[in-house]
Amino acid sequence: MEDISSGSDSEYVKYWIDWFLGIKGNEYFCEIDEEYILDRFNLTGLNAEVKQYYLEALDMITDNLDEESFDEKAREQIEKAARHLYGLIHARFVITSRGLIRMLEKHKKGDFGRCPRVLCNLQSLLPVGLTDVPMTKTVKLYCPRCEDIYNPKSVRHAAIDGAYFGTSLPHMLFQIHPAYLPSKTNERYVPRIFGFKVHEIADQHRWQDKARLEHQNGLAAVELSSYAPRKA
Repeated sequence: MEDISSGSDSEYVKYWIDWFLGIKGNEYFCEIDEEYILDRFNLTGLNAEVKQYYLEALDMITDNLDEESFDEKAREQIEKAARHLYGLIHARFVITSRGLIRMLEKHKKGDFGRCPRVLCNLQSLLPVGLTDVPMTKTVKLYCPRCEDIYNPKSVRHAAIDGAYFGTSLPHMLFQIHPAYLPSKTNERYVPRIFGFKVHEIADQHRWQDKARLEHQNGLAAVELSSYAPRKA
């Protein structure tokens, strides 16, 4: 296990979760309440995901593991299992009321970065998984303004399993806390040469606008026809 220390004097840190959250690259994670971890109902089925050293990993997370009874190789395997188990528990915790509040606070501070799209005006992002299946896809960042996803800038963050945040987090957060959902923007960049729109792009935009209008008119016509009186 890595040296669990902080500061220039290498002062020993007592709690495993504090150590884990302090590792560079783990800034996306929030602290999980110990009561949540100790409630075995919340961990239902996770033993199937962490098949080796599950109980030992759980003891390590809750600071109840007697590490001296294991050799170095076993401790490394337990630590690896503990990191994975924490991530799996994290995915469940962040969609609880307390978990959502903690992720919202990180979102408000911009801990997950800002949208790289210029017209989103530095909108704060939220982590999201493309799948809830572990070890399938890495984490992405969701922008609630343009409703698109982006890769994290940091290589460390880009390697995090997306299943540790799940597919529902951003959308659940704004369902529970709608006041923090930003207004959508219809702004889009228009290519120009000497102040004039680029012809092909302008045609494409006109086609898109026309298609959108025709679609809206079609829906309106269908709605009106459904209310029209039928002949006997």
